[in-house]
Order: sequence, then C-alpha cells, then structure tokens
Amino acid sequence: MDFDATTIRVFLHVLGASVWVGGQIVLGALVPTVRRLGDGAATKVARAFNRVAWPFFGLAVVTGVWSLMEVDLEDKSSGYQVGVMIKLLIVAASGVSAYLHTTAKSRTAIAVFGALGAVAAVLALLFGASLQTSL
Repeated sequence: MDFDATTIRVFLHVLGASVWVGGQIVLGALVPTVRRLGDGAATKVARAFNRVAWPFFGLAVVTGVWSLMEVDLEDKSSGYQVGVMIKLLIVAASGVSAYLHTTAKSRTAIAVFGALGAVAAVLALLFGASLQTSL
C-alpha cells in the first residue's frame, strides 16, 4: 500500500463528503423522532450537527480545490470540463442552501432549503464519482 499525497487527498475528500452528505441524510431521517423529544430538540440537534458538518464541508471544498489543481483541465475533454463546472455549481448550491436552511425562520423555508441542500449534496457526490471514474 502506498499512502502518498494523492491517497491522503482523496481520502480526506471522501471523508469530508461522507460526513457532509451522509450526515444530512441521517439527520433528515431522524428529524421526526427528534421533534417528538420536545420543543426545541430539533434545533439543538441541528446546531450540534452543524458544529461537525460545516468543518467537513470545508474539508471537502479544500481537498476538492486541491484535486482540481492536480488535474490539467486543458488536457481534458469539453465534457469533463463541463462536468467540473456543473459539480462546482452544485457544491455551491449545497452550501448556500444549507446556510439558508440554518438561518431560515419559517418551517416552510427550513424544509425547502434543507431539502435543496441535501439534494444538491447528493448530486455533487454523484458528479464527483462520475468525474473520478473518467480520469
């Protein structure tokens, strides 16, 4: 086994994405149960999750930029380049939606931005896997 910089970079990126995406899926599934624990329980759990999730989102972004620096995009097909741009837009949408979810006041806005953030996170994961397999 070779634990070179590429292995460490990919590992850290997958770790960051796993916590960000997987955490949203798990937390979303737990919301109905958490709400039954009492008023404010969902907010407390969400805040605790944010303390973990946002640093891992940052890790995924930083290692994603690092990964982009390792690829000569000019040598890649236009399809690959478009895929990279779409992934970057989806990652931005995931982060912005998640942020808006954390600042929303109405239950509707909380639900809409939470769903948009989670869907965008899953799509970013899909695009990342697709880009990785086409290297």
